Amino acid sequence: MKNLKMNIAVMLLLAVSFTNAQEKEKMGHKHHHDKMMNMKSDLKSEAILSDYFNLKDALVADDSKKAAATGTKLAASLKAFDTSNYTEEEQKELTDIIDDAMEHAEHIATSDIGHQREHFKTLSKDITDMVAITGSKNMLYQQFCPMYDKGSAWLSANEEVRNPYYGSRMLKCGKVQKTIH
Repeated sequence: MKNLKMNIAVMLLLAVSFTNAQEKEKMGHKHHHDKMMNMKSDLKSEAILSDYFNLKDALVADDSKKAAATGTKLAASLKAFDTSNYTEEEQKELTDIIDDAMEHAEHIATSDIGHQREHFKTLSKDITDMVAITGSKNMLYQQFCPMYDKGSAWLSANEEVRNPYYGSRMLKCGKVQKTIH
């Protein structure tokens, strides 16, 4: 009888251990899946930033045609962004930000350079708000020009100021307000 109780106890212990190991394995797969999904989301936010920086560079170079083409590409990148890996509140904020940013990117795609720069100002705020939620794998610089439209900010991947609002007319007008990482 004592042996039977001991065998039952050992069997129960093994069953509990086996069940616990299976649950840990499931959790590991879920964590891996979540991590992979976040990496995909991070890649899409980095693609948005890359398109945004290309747009900024086109405006710095006074290249309206390149800015228009990049505006179209940026609108597509924004549309492809998946918010499902964020909290419900973040999803709502990101959806609002992305909808607004898409509208400005689409306007940039069909406008003259003066109008492109006007839309770039609001687009820059949208992208800055997006980065506040998604983060960035790279150091970013929020730069500011006090002269354009009573003061206007933009993001840059480089610390050196290159003004997208005035381009060659006032290339170095501005300063780094803060770094974002």
